[in-house]
Amino acid sequence: MPLKNNYLEIIKASTKLGLTSFGGPAAHIGYFREEYVQKRKWLDDKMYADIVALCQFLPGPASSQVGISIGLLRGGILGGVLSWIGFTLPSVILLMLFAGFVTTTGLFDSGWIHGLKIVAVAVVAHALLGMQKSLAPDKVRISIAIACAILTLLIPTAIGQISIIVAAGIFGYLYYKKEAVELAPSMVLTFGKNTGIISWILFLGLLILLPVFKPFFQTVYYSIIDTYYRVGSIVFGGGHVVLPMLEREVEVAPDVFLAGYGAAQAVPGPLFTLAGYLGQVTAGIPGAIVAVIAMFLPSFLLVIGTLPFWSFIRSKKGIQAALKGVNAAVVGILLAALYDPVFTSAITSTIDFIIVLITFTLLVVYKWAPIKVVLVSMLLGAVVQFI
Repeated sequence: MPLKNNYLEIIKASTKLGLTSFGGPAAHIGYFREEYVQKRKWLDDKMYADIVALCQFLPGPASSQVGISIGLLRGGILGGVLSWIGFTLPSVILLMLFAGFVTTTGLFDSGWIHGLKIVAVAVVAHALLGMQKSLAPDKVRISIAIACAILTLLIPTAIGQISIIVAAGIFGYLYYKKEAVELAPSMVLTFGKNTGIISWILFLGLLILLPVFKPFFQTVYYSIIDTYYRVGSIVFGGGHVVLPMLEREVEVAPDVFLAGYGAAQAVPGPLFTLAGYLGQVTAGIPGAIVAVIAMFLPSFLLVIGTLPFWSFIRSKKGIQAALKGVNAAVVGILLAALYDPVFTSAITSTIDFIIVLITFTLLVVYKWAPIKVVLVSMLLGAVVQFI
């Protein structure tokens, strides 16, 4: 297929996800799997889980990095950029418009917004079932997944999660190394290791030099770049972890910050797009653009820097064995996320759980498209509010 057609496909698929992916990182992984693995078949479950596992190790928004990685595989560096724009831009625009509207109307607790939270339970559960069948199909890997879910719930930190993945990889290496086979590299990239090395140099150079030169560039835009690039470079664990760092770093009133956070919960896409809201508060629309680019730039550089080496490393016999454990751990971590924060934050009553059962049935049994199920959940949430 011509690369131009790939670009059109990438922007179409990612924009659809950017408009419909509610529910946070765990739900995003479910939506991505439905679109890229099940529907479009751009990659299989195994490679998808490998990418998810890799992005769990990198700082920054894991779900956005998964989307960028798939774009890079499908259409090179421009494909990665288009994938990011499609997934992120709707959230940025909606957040900049919606935040002001919500703060004046008090719709944070409206029924249809609650319906968006509820449908995330069904989406994650659906993804979990599909990934278990291919990534944890036997007793040993199911046991690894359950053990990792338990440990993830008991140690709910970014370091804990990374340690769990590492431990599962070591177990997989020891248990499966005799039956593993060396494979040819299966990730076809339009850029190589030299590009990866340059990307790593840029990532580290900006991280070190931006604060060094800050005294010489006393402008609001340089300050925004320095702050958001640094936060995007060192945060593990997703959007909710970035919030306390941003609250300390960004000089806005607490009620203004919380209003943006509330709006970010109500729109699709990554929570890191809160940078757009805060950037606009600080320096208008140009500030929003600069803040969003600075926040996500580390993710680009890290993914571009890592994928060329990962493509080669993952083909090795020992790594194949370790990845059996790692992929089972990904299933376990998703299982833990299904409970906390997805279930615990969304399900507050019997009616909520009934809506989960309805939406789950529509997804799994009747094979409805996720966007239709999202609309049904929004409608049911709104109806319940007025009963």
